[in-house]
Amino acid sequence: MRVRRALHAGSWYTDSGVELQRQLDYWLNQADLSHGPARAIIAPHAGYQYCGACGGFAYRQISPVVVRRIFVLGPSHHVRLSGCALSIAQIYKTPLYDLSIDTAVNNELENTGEFERMDLDTDEGEHSIEMHLPYIAKVMEKYKNKFKIIPILVGSLSPEREAFYGRILAPYLADPKNLFVISSDFCHWGHRFRYTYYDRSYGSIYQSIEGLDRAGMNIIENMNPTEFTNYLKKYGNTICGRHPIAILLQAIQELLRNDNTQNASLKFLKYAQSSQCRNMNDSSVSYASAALVID
Repeated sequence: MRVRRALHAGSWYTDSGVELQRQLDYWLNQADLSHGPARAIIAPHAGYQYCGACGGFAYRQISPVVVRRIFVLGPSHHVRLSGCALSIAQIYKTPLYDLSIDTAVNNELENTGEFERMDLDTDEGEHSIEMHLPYIAKVMEKYKNKFKIIPILVGSLSPEREAFYGRILAPYLADPKNLFVISSDFCHWGHRFRYTYYDRSYGSIYQSIEGLDRAGMNIIENMNPTEFTNYLKKYGNTICGRHPIAILLQAIQELLRNDNTQNASLKFLKYAQSSQCRNMNDSSVSYASAALVID
């Protein structure tokens, strides 16, 4: 039995199950159920002290009574991938309880010939998937023995490859029993991120950052992957989960092309910044939470 340890517990978030329950309860209670039940969510993956509250707005839209499989798509920060990779683990640890991997779906995806397997060191070193696991465990706690997860690490993909993976995953997105969690922070601004775009017409730097992010968020809400690619090319916004987001947009478009009876609505519910940048020596990371509803 291969087990993935929660190596970011105790640093990026508390390793105390009692304290974690309290925090997640509080953040979920601060959010309203306003755009659900979600078929997919976009939520951040930074330390909980920065983005835990923002993430609650996405997770509040989930209907746990329906969900039986959760696909978690996170960007690869430390290992270069030209495609997507699946976990070799069967169990993912969290401070709340262990999560089980859906090995049957993993095998289905691997049989396409388009998915690699990531080793445990790569899996445990990556935070983009792990930061969602406590929230998943919390939201699904009453159904802890009735669901499984499918973690997918996403590499640096061309638009064509994003569309390809979108087509593979679209049939899973079409199933109301499946939930997609798209892991992404938004603008990483400052010299330490090598990104200092500043449109002075917005006013302060932090206002320019928000304007830039919201322009991208509006395009994502329109569910147009080509517009999203063009936006990224034009502004270079450092949205670290841009490839997982693009895969989701491509999967949505595949569903809409093949099933005209389905209506999809993607809406952002919360936006936040780790700090407000006011001079060129400052830095910040932006966070945003969204939910996709499919009728």
